Amino acid sequence: MCMLMFLQGVHYLVENELLEWRAGSVAEFLYKEEGLNKTAIGNFLGDREEMHLQTLKEFVGLHEFSDLNLVQALRQFLWSFRLPGEAQKIDRMMEAFATRYCDCNPGVFQSTGTNNKGAA
Repeated sequence: MCMLMFLQGVHYLVENELLEWRAGSVAEFLYKEEGLNKTAIGNFLGDREEMHLQTLKEFVGLHEFSDLNLVQALRQFLWSFRLPGEAQKIDRMMEAFATRYCDCNPGVFQSTGTNNKGAA
């Protein structure tokens, strides 16, 4: 029910030209607007429809994780919405977070590959 009302609200804003139905615009709205239901934001961002996937990417891109340790960055990320209950949605969101964190902090993690210097 909450998600349906949330989507209706977003569509109302789009129909009345108060919000553009573009991933960047929707992501910025979800990130900056106060008072939105964090559970509904999480469900929206976790959906697998293309617009939602692009909005998730843009939304995560609005977070600045440079010079934050992993725990600080994760807390900042999770403060902006509530994780949905579905494992697939959580996986998509955490993968987007990990990509953004690594982009903001290159070299923080060592490669997990093996070193074959002595291999013939």
